[in-house]
Amino acid sequence: MNGNVIIGNSASAVGAVESIRRVDRSIPITMISDEPQSVYSRPLISYFLSGELKPDQMYYRPKDFYEKNKVRALLGSRVTKVNFEKKSVQLENREKIPYARLLITTGGKPFRPKIKGLDRSEVFTFTKWEDAQKILSALKKVHQAVVIGGGLIGLKAVEALRERKIEVTVVELADHILSMVMDSTASSIFEGVLKKEGVDLFTSDTVEAILGNGRVESVRLADGKKLKAQMVIVAIGVVPNVEVFRGTPLHIEKGIIVNERTETNLPDVFAAGDVAEGVDSITGRPQLNATWLNAIRQGWVAGLNMAGKKISYLSNVRVNVTNLFGLPFASVGLIRGEGRHHQEVTFRNGNHYRKFVFKDNLLVGTVLIGDVSDVGFLTSLIERRELFPELRQELQKNPYSRGLLSIRRKLLCPR
Repeated sequence: MNGNVIIGNSASAVGAVESIRRVDRSIPITMISDEPQSVYSRPLISYFLSGELKPDQMYYRPKDFYEKNKVRALLGSRVTKVNFEKKSVQLENREKIPYARLLITTGGKPFRPKIKGLDRSEVFTFTKWEDAQKILSALKKVHQAVVIGGGLIGLKAVEALRERKIEVTVVELADHILSMVMDSTASSIFEGVLKKEGVDLFTSDTVEAILGNGRVESVRLADGKKLKAQMVIVAIGVVPNVEVFRGTPLHIEKGIIVNERTETNLPDVFAAGDVAEGVDSITGRPQLNATWLNAIRQGWVAGLNMAGKKISYLSNVRVNVTNLFGLPFASVGLIRGEGRHHQEVTFRNGNHYRKFVFKDNLLVGTVLIGDVSDVGFLTSLIERRELFPELRQELQKNPYSRGLLSIRRKLLCPR
């Protein structure tokens, strides 16, 4: 009997396996991953690089995860072709694996810009455990590093390098860092944190060339300035890893287009996680919401549907929660208003910042820095899309928990 085949081995893939097994313990599952490691948490690679975590602390499922869930795990195996008509997956060793249902969770891959010298051995990306291992191995000869990109991936790399006492310079093309998850006010707070931590920052600029006689010695910026460096980390962002599916009938825009059940345009083919492009619950437009939480949720939904259920995910909203240099932050939904129907409530006290974005009094986004204790409740409000006309007024009076207390009471004790 042909079973379920999953390409990938991260959050969505794990969620799918676990939800399939909740419904059906007998259907065969084959998981294919080009990474050799068992299930590990990608958000932890910066803590591995900094030395805060040891290798055995990177795994977030037991070593017998595959055995317990009756999964045939082909780790360190690369898919080279998928024949959707014949319903088979071909590996690099030319083995063909038939499937009854297929889940694509290939995630994202680093975007690599056209920069002279990008192929040097001291130039790295930072999305996988293997990347962190390579960087760690090269650090003995590094005093100064340049990180290209001021997004979350780049700044987590910066944080880890500073823990290792490496001098770091960040080069960001936008006019402020973290532009995808924060407004300019929130970004300015973290720019101040970076400065305090001894990190140099160049915004509205980019690296034009990576220079050196044999090894990396410096980078040249677009404005002609040269920065000393023995290592460069490219962290401009990730793009959906869809190359192996190009030229097939699979509907691909930025990512693989999916509906609310994670189904693609092809029968018995699903996609979830960073590779999947679904309709954003707030904007109503197709969007890549590449976050760990969405990947887990979509994986669960995909697994249930692959096991024969008809399940839709309730929400597709971008949710980021982490911390940088000890300062926690959260970003949910829209981070800035998009038109005259949007209203914003903001509050700042030093490095504490709260922003709430409303559309006709409906909460559609929030940015929190410092105190993120309300993020779960706020995320729930945003995802439920339930109108509380008094919420904006309450938050204007008190943007912290007391301003949300009356809403909590109404949810817990509805009349």
